[in-house]
Amino acid sequence: MTSFLLIIILLTCSVSCIKKDQKPFKFAQLCDTQLGMGGYEHDKKTFKQAVQQINKLNLDFVVICGDLVHNANDSSYADFKSIMNGFKVPCYPAPGNHDVGKKPTDSSLQYYRETIGKDYYTFENKGSSFVVTNTQLWKVQLEKESEKHDLWFENTLDSIGKNANIFVVGHYPVFITSPDEEEKYFNLPHENRNKILRLFKEYKVKAYLSGHKHETIINKIGNTQLVSGETTSKNFDNRPMGFRLWEVSADTIYHKFVPLKL
Repeated sequence: MTSFLLIIILLTCSVSCIKKDQKPFKFAQLCDTQLGMGGYEHDKKTFKQAVQQINKLNLDFVVICGDLVHNANDSSYADFKSIMNGFKVPCYPAPGNHDVGKKPTDSSLQYYRETIGKDYYTFENKGSSFVVTNTQLWKVQLEKESEKHDLWFENTLDSIGKNANIFVVGHYPVFITSPDEEEKYFNLPHENRNKILRLFKEYKVKAYLSGHKHETIINKIGNTQLVSGETTSKNFDNRPMGFRLWEVSADTIYHKFVPLKL
């Protein structure tokens, strides 16, 4: 098997066993738009290019898996929102460590909530439920806020139910190569990792979409796909910049990489 074919197999994935009454839909997964990471003007240009390409695809919505900007301030957030508002479909961002801080505080969360919006929430689309999380509250314990987020996450999954099509969106990968790996900068602590994976299994979560690593990482545990996608700012694995196109139907969940046309 050639390396080219192997790459296609690894980066184009599908799963089955979803609800038969699922109506088909498509959406895009953007990761780490992170204005200022790959050069501020460069990152604005690539984000705008992603918006232009996505607008031509007749999708239902877009999710952004955190690190919206590199330095969270009024100017960068204004530029981010200006470009994001160019989408012709709804856009649902999740916060990253660069958005709410490596060690979030009450004030950094308040600033994000006042400037961007809710840092964790849910939305529905054609029979599927999407749970958008603040993974920084899993990575670092913040008094009251982390506990509140944990309770919300479990109660939300419980209210959606075990027979639903559930997708979870966040920033941090749960793990990089193995659920048992050592905690480092790019993954979540063991205690929260184990709890999250248990809930994924219990509530039959179809996929967990994340970013943060600036590399393409596709894992599967049980029936849950864990996908950290390509960025529009800077990829550490030298892959082209771009986004993931997801297609959900009654038979499969399929996703593929779409490069930016620069």
